[in-house]
Amino acid sequence: MNLLFDLDGTLTDPLAGITRCILYALEKLGKPLPPGENLRWCIGPPLRDSFAKLLASDDQALIEKAVTLYRQRFGTVGLFENQVYDGIPDALQALQKDGHTLYVATSKPTLFAKRIIAHFDLLRYFKCIHGCELDGTRGDKTSLISHILQTERMAPSEAAMIGDREHDMIGAKENDVSGFGVLWGYGTKDELERAGAHAAFKNPPELVGAFSAMGTPGRQQ
Repeated sequence: MNLLFDLDGTLTDPLAGITRCILYALEKLGKPLPPGENLRWCIGPPLRDSFAKLLASDDQALIEKAVTLYRQRFGTVGLFENQVYDGIPDALQALQKDGHTLYVATSKPTLFAKRIIAHFDLLRYFKCIHGCELDGTRGDKTSLISHILQTERMAPSEAAMIGDREHDMIGAKENDVSGFGVLWGYGTKDELERAGAHAAFKNPPELVGAFSAMGTPGRQQ
């Protein structure tokens, strides 16, 4: 099975880095600063969508300026204000050993995603890291998963999307890919199930057990 993993909220907890970079951008723009804890909802959606809501604006020039300011801090400091969830390295190793082929499928720019995955020594588990372009192309999970299916030449029936937010499940469903939720990130079980998750796992070992029980159709390793 080809397993597509979301990054933020699924493999790593990026709360500190993302919220600090959002606050940095808002401060530079002279905008009111919400408490960092109130920005948890920003983990998962495309960054431009989050800034549109935070700025209460559809002014694309303003949104792009906010994204540029965000990346000033994120590209040097914020991407490493992050930590791998407990049990993730062992889970990835076990899934790989079982014959599954692993990919990263993130709304984060591929450039940053590769640096994060490499920094935390997870690169060896993934065949490829797929993210959006710096201009936001493929920033939504529907177009990203479609791109992965085409680029990697995989059938939807031989793929599964694993993530912590509704965006992951919706993107999977719209591509006829099975979606599976994880509950250690930033989405709730209700959110994930309403968006079409086939199951929601409480911890990484539970995820491994479920996919071990499913077998490995479409085995590529």
